[in-house]
Amino acid sequence: MGLLFARMGAVALLASAAPLQAGPGLSPAEKTIDRTVDAEFDRSVALLQKLVDQNSGTLNLPGVAAVGAMMHSELEALGFTVSWSPMDAVGRAGHLIAVRKGHARAKRLLLIGHLDTVFEPSSPFQKFVRNGDRAEGPGVGDDKGGMVVMLAALRAMQAAGTLKRANIEIVLTGDEEDAGSPVSISRADLIAAGKRADIALDFEGLVTENGRDMGSIARRSAIDWTLTATGRTGHSSLIFTADQGDGAVNELVRILAAFRSELPEPNLTFNAGVIAGGASASVDESGTGTALGKTNIIPGKAVAVGDFRTLSDAQTQRVRAKMEAIVAAHAPGTDARISFGEGYPAMAPTTGNARLLEQLNAVNRDLALPEMAALDPLKRGAGDISFVARDVDGLAGLGPYSTGDHAPGETVDLDSIRRQAKRAAILMSRLSNQP
Repeated sequence: MGLLFARMGAVALLASAAPLQAGPGLSPAEKTIDRTVDAEFDRSVALLQKLVDQNSGTLNLPGVAAVGAMMHSELEALGFTVSWSPMDAVGRAGHLIAVRKGHARAKRLLLIGHLDTVFEPSSPFQKFVRNGDRAEGPGVGDDKGGMVVMLAALRAMQAAGTLKRANIEIVLTGDEEDAGSPVSISRADLIAAGKRADIALDFEGLVTENGRDMGSIARRSAIDWTLTATGRTGHSSLIFTADQGDGAVNELVRILAAFRSELPEPNLTFNAGVIAGGASASVDESGTGTALGKTNIIPGKAVAVGDFRTLSDAQTQRVRAKMEAIVAAHAPGTDARISFGEGYPAMAPTTGNARLLEQLNAVNRDLALPEMAALDPLKRGAGDISFVARDVDGLAGLGPYSTGDHAPGETVDLDSIRRQAKRAAILMSRLSNQP
């Protein structure tokens, strides 16, 4: 979910015109995967351009459905049974779900990506533009590049004969960038797929640090909050008296200052994004704050909206309880309430996730690629894989490397599609051979 974090990594894109060379540890089928990804590279780039040139901003429901139709055709050609799960109930386009049954005893793999982008039709940033080993365009990395990596890996598996054994379910959500509410509906398909799976692989973007590819075994939560403080309004000369109290703005400031001093702990961040206060005040769903008042009137209402991010469900509950306790300790003559949105849960860094990264690093060694260290989860935003993290081990970041996500100029390193597709295809093939 590039929604809140830019890719953390090298300033320069990691571009290399030469295909990766297969390592000595690859099986004959894996060497076929290696060759196939390179041979079909131009096809992958052409598909990426086709996907990017179709606007699929989350609220452009026909556009999201159109990208879904493109992916439907690609997956059906690979032997998947493909269906569309409409999300009219939450005001979103829907999700694409594809299933391919293989050997009865093969591990059940869940592949996760998303059809939508943050760029609505009103954005001036609309088209794919290639410049050598780089390309820019809306969603070129997040997550249309990820879907292209997924397809390139699956096509290579088909060419190598390893796809026929694999049990794979794919969920491509249509609203990852702005999830429909309630998530009990908008993420029901994904959560159910997670309960059926043995392993989840998320095809959002690769993160690099100091020029080295990193493995993502954890993602933090992202939970919105709304804080509303009220006070007794009146002439400003009477503020802090027993009759008038401290006023709504001072109460809001007290709470935010207490958050800053009392909440900090490892892996937690919290932020007040918008504040409005006065005789009247509000912040709407778009984040626009409005307030009306005068310098000589005690403010009767103040509103702040923000978010907080944690690394585990236990930390989420602990921090939420602390916030509620701080809010409840009212200043004289005031009241305050805090409410929390549904948000994205955390994907904790489990032992099972770490083992998957070890298996990916075995693939890296056989591809003659450097091993990938585990990424600090503070350097990765929330994402859809977190909705299944309670039920299944997983890895994130199997998509391509990109920079400038969620802003005009979003740019993908096209050559990263090669190495990510090879990694994913060989990993999925090996996992499918495990009981």
